[in-house]
Amino acid sequence: MPAAPDEGARLGRSAGEALRRAAELLRAAGCGTPRLDAEVLLAHVTGRSRESLLARPEGALTAGEDLAYEEAVVRRAGGWPLAYITGRREFFSLDLEVGPGVLIPRPETELLVEVAVALASPPVARSGPGLVLADIGTGSGAVAVALASLLPGVVIYATDTSEAALEVAERNVKRLGLGGRVRLRRGDLLDALPVPVDGVVANLPYVADPDWEGLPREVRDFEPPGSLRGGPDGLDLFRRLAAGLPAYLLPGGFVCLEVGPGQAGPVARLLLETGVFETVARHLDLAGHERVVSARSGESAARSGGCATRSGAPATRSGAPAMRSGAPAMRSGAPAMRSGAPGRY
Repeated sequence: MPAAPDEGARLGRSAGEALRRAAELLRAAGCGTPRLDAEVLLAHVTGRSRESLLARPEGALTAGEDLAYEEAVVRRAGGWPLAYITGRREFFSLDLEVGPGVLIPRPETELLVEVAVALASPPVARSGPGLVLADIGTGSGAVAVALASLLPGVVIYATDTSEAALEVAERNVKRLGLGGRVRLRRGDLLDALPVPVDGVVANLPYVADPDWEGLPREVRDFEPPGSLRGGPDGLDLFRRLAAGLPAYLLPGGFVCLEVGPGQAGPVARLLLETGVFETVARHLDLAGHERVVSARSGESAARSGGCATRSGAPATRSGAPAMRSGAPAMRSGAPAMRSGAPGRY
């Protein structure tokens, strides 16, 4: 008697039919990019590229693939973020692991990395093995590994309070071969740092309480609230971080912070009120929104002892022209965003 055929070997629908039906379901569920999401999910389930699936729409799925695809589409229609279903998200052309409990990296956060790289690169700053940066609230490690890949020789301390997030970040760091330069630390904001640093980069929670209910369902109901909510005006953690900067930032050091709508001005004032910074700038994203605030400590802070010192490490000095607070925002020359996923707003 012949053996029963393996469930995964039996044929299901064609790729074209499965995609058509999935796109219809996702569109009816209110998904903003139904066809794209359907293609990404089918590529994930089958292990084939989107291009190969589209080139042969008549190709049949196995019964196992068909079932797994149907389950993935149902989850997406129910609001699950696409990145949580596939377990992957691209950031700065790096393939990163993500999952529930970890904030999904956004394309707009690439501007934060670009500004930090510019501030950490010659002739603006000392570079090389002696330069030490901090990524505060690292989550999946996206910002830290992007910085490490773009700034050879630089050491980055990546901190977070979430053990689950740090476990994901550790796998991303190891898989990308950056374990020697991205050093993970668990702790609250700057308190997790073992030494003062030349630059602080942070994508802190900045969603204000009144704005919480207005977030897309896939953000509000699925991503970790602790990585999103920033208190009544969204600035709770910015105030705490700013207060700690004089003790952890070396003279001539810089800070780069991602901010939400309407927050660039208040955050710039918080930084100036520390007495450490003489230059503050606001940077526009591709949509024309003030997305990043950067600042650098000046000579007066270094002379007065307003910044930290790191034993054996020369203080960094900025050779760049000073930027005036309130000056016109600078537009990033970054490439167009590659993901259609919504941001926090």
